[in-house]
Amino acid sequence: MDVEVKNDQTNTQLKDHEVKELIRRSQEGDQDARDLIIQRNMRLVWSVVQRFLNRGYEPDDLFQIGSIGLLKSVDKFDLSYDVRFSTYAVPMIIGEIQRFIRDDGTVKVSRSLKELGNKIRRARDELSKTMGKVPTVAEIANYLEISPEEVVLAQEAIRAPSSIHETVYENDGDPITLLDQIADNTETKWFDKIVLKDAIRDLDERERLIVFLRYYKDQTQSEVADRLGISQVQVSRLEKKILQQMKDRMNQ
Repeated sequence: MDVEVKNDQTNTQLKDHEVKELIRRSQEGDQDARDLIIQRNMRLVWSVVQRFLNRGYEPDDLFQIGSIGLLKSVDKFDLSYDVRFSTYAVPMIIGEIQRFIRDDGTVKVSRSLKELGNKIRRARDELSKTMGKVPTVAEIANYLEISPEEVVLAQEAIRAPSSIHETVYENDGDPITLLDQIADNTETKWFDKIVLKDAIRDLDERERLIVFLRYYKDQTQSEVADRLGISQVQVSRLEKKILQQMKDRMNQ
């Protein structure tokens, strides 16, 4: 299914109570209701997918992964929440795509960049033979009738990633690796981010929603309370509990 088709399949917006009724029926096993709510929320999935289009993945692949997040949000949505389904679904969709990218484990390069990189490689070989020297970026760009920026981008994109343990310098038999060259504070921030993601992943759905609204959407406790149908005091208590839980997790 092409992206254009997906993007046009949700012209009629369902009202909040209609969405929740479809969710209720879906959770009770009504496949037609499940199919309808998924169809009507395709635009929501696509809006999330657009945030990840510069990661080197095909839009269709990300859309399929995002749709899994949408399905999970339908199955797990608590109908007692006084919150719009889309508000609950967006973090679930984002999380599913982020999990896919994280677990994929490799740096992905789009097909078009790979093809351009191969053209550049062939052009460099041909020009090296005719010119008797390694061609410059500008000469390759002129030969292929593209910009020098495109040449550099494609070359960098298809370059094999370096290991942090790769030796970059050796002094009297004492090798210095890329990891050695990372500043202590930068290395700490890098590992802290990994630990923080793990701590957030350990939260339940409601707790993740509160973190998302407070720290990703920058909403006040009162705004979060209105979304969840609880008091501002309850949000404050939950937030303190969540932050302490994350702190304990990160200090393990």
